[in-house]
Amino acid sequence: MLVGFDHADDAGVYQIAPDTALVQTVDFFTPIVDDPYTFGQIAATNSLSDVYAMGGRPVSSLALVCFPEKADLDILERILAGGLSKMMEAGCTVIGGHSIRDEETKFGYSVTGLIHPQKVLANEGAQPGDALVLTKALGTGVISTAIKKEKADQAWIDAAVKSMTTLNQAAAELITGRVGTAASGRPAERSSATSWSVHALTDITGFGLIGHAREMALASNVSLRIFSDKIPVLPGAQECIRAGYVPGGLKANREFAECVVGYEKEIPEDLKTLLFDPQTAGGLFVSLGHAQAQEFVRKLEELGLPAARVGEVLESGKPLIRVS
Repeated sequence: MLVGFDHADDAGVYQIAPDTALVQTVDFFTPIVDDPYTFGQIAATNSLSDVYAMGGRPVSSLALVCFPEKADLDILERILAGGLSKMMEAGCTVIGGHSIRDEETKFGYSVTGLIHPQKVLANEGAQPGDALVLTKALGTGVISTAIKKEKADQAWIDAAVKSMTTLNQAAAELITGRVGTAASGRPAERSSATSWSVHALTDITGFGLIGHAREMALASNVSLRIFSDKIPVLPGAQECIRAGYVPGGLKANREFAECVVGYEKEIPEDLKTLLFDPQTAGGLFVSLGHAQAQEFVRKLEELGLPAARVGEVLESGKPLIRVS
């Protein structure tokens, strides 16, 4: 075992040969949007993300289905079709799965990826002086809550769905130097692009930006500074917070992690709140050499990602995370 649960990493990594290791993860949840096909896409995108967050390449998956006995099977068909569409986009083969009867619909995947044992990117390894880059905007949690309450504007829904159905594949391939996956399923050739000095990597999901930043800081024995005015925000996210559409997971995240945060200036309450918003299929959070940050963000923007340099890594100290 190369990576377990010691530092709350995104996936487990198990070496099976001198040049090959498996990346393994599992994730499933209840519907967060009304359309079954879109829900399937979001669930697949979210499940794949943890493999990308380790620098791995997804190769196979197993579907996990909980579905009410008397519900319309056409709905289940659409969920499965949406998930399959994203697995196909990722070049990840769905090889089976398991289903049970349940009063509440739940869907997701167990995903297996491949990686070279010496090229694993964990949340441990951030170095003082590194830049912190985020590849997606925040706000899916509060917007999803507004959707459930039927209070979300269509423009907010469209932006959130686009974010939650955008694979982290392109960002991961930029980081690792891969240029894609061949139709044969063989590893992609490495590109001649810049070799990025990425020291730590994770994705922003259920614990919110602060929660996952906390994990990176503790695993790396460093402190972090987050630039509040550089955080990319989904349209409508701050309006949702002001209207009180705050999920229980956000409140739990804040209660747990705000004790390690120090605010270095007056920051609007809605933006403070957003830092703890649980994300579904959120972006990658990258710690890399300061000198490469500008070019790295530019390359991500060329891929159509709303990436931004959102902070820096500091020597270990208190508070663990500084928000300026």
